[in-house]
Amino acid sequence: MIRLSVNVNKVATLRNSRGGRVPSVLDAVRTSVACGVPGITVHPRADARHITAEDVREVAALLRSLDPGVEYNVEGDPRADLLALVHEVRPTQCTLVPVRPGEITSQAGWPADTPRTLLAGVVSDLRTAGIRVSLFVDPVPDAIRWAADLGADRVELYTAPFARAWEGPPAGRPAGFAPYVAAAELAGALGLGVNAGHDLDLDNLRLFRTLPGLLEVSIGHALMSHALFAGLQQAVREYLAVLRGE
Repeated sequence: MIRLSVNVNKVATLRNSRGGRVPSVLDAVRTSVACGVPGITVHPRADARHITAEDVREVAALLRSLDPGVEYNVEGDPRADLLALVHEVRPTQCTLVPVRPGEITSQAGWPADTPRTLLAGVVSDLRTAGIRVSLFVDPVPDAIRWAADLGADRVELYTAPFARAWEGPPAGRPAGFAPYVAAAELAGALGLGVNAGHDLDLDNLRLFRTLPGLLEVSIGHALMSHALFAGLQQAVREYLAVLRGE
């Protein structure tokens, strides 16, 4: 089955808007794991506007105590403090994501013309430490080949364009999905695993789950938004059911 990695950033965003520890990121992790999710994702940004370095450490410790089989995915840009933190907590996976100054959320994957020297050493060091490396990319052939050349284990396909196409007329949805199918097939041919994330939800996920070779989806904003009304347990269970094809 396609693995669901629940991104708990939005819980931290709400907590930080008031200060203190409520709502608890750790309670969100506990609830998600209790519902059967196989993965948890965090994205600690340089400005610590949601997940903090301490959150990263606490979630790592909690997952080890709850269920060592639940994968931990730490994503972010390859800045020195984040890489040091990743090497400290040793998550299952590190997803390297480009960050643009002032962005609210990720806006694109790594450009295929990103200099190899920027990430080659980072990818090598992470893999040597036993951490799986995924590179956040757009669904274009050059970016997939670039990721393979860097020695990444996986790519995470940036799915916001698919989500925008899904919001349009139904007749346009196959065309919006087609680049992802081609990208996934190329990734598989090059020996890369395929993850995906950004603006996936209960509706558009019903098509996206059919992507060839899809291993994992990371979902935060839509899932947590749904949880405001349905409750986190119910929201997690609904996403797991969709990924099972129910």
